[in-house]
Amino acid sequence: MSFSAVVVDIREESRVAGRQRWQVLLDRTEFTAGDTGELEAVARSGALLLVPVLGAVEDGGEIWLQVEKPLAAGTEVTGCVEAKG
Repeated sequence: MSFSAVVVDIREESRVAGRQRWQVLLDRTEFTAGDTGELEAVARSGALLLVPVLGAVEDGGEIWLQVEKPLAAGTEVTGCVEAKG
């Protein structure tokens, strides 16, 4: 299942051994807690960015997506939720 959305917020989740992990919040989502999948965006250079969604967590009634590549607020994305087994 795919959907269009816009990144509205981003926060650092963790930093271990020089590797950062981020959480992004979208203006709308089809992800639910525990889901994985992918976000697709277009960089300013025009390059296609594929960002794996490693997980989704609920915090204060919002679904935050766990990613290793930060996406700036205002970035338009296409999300794709992986089918559950």
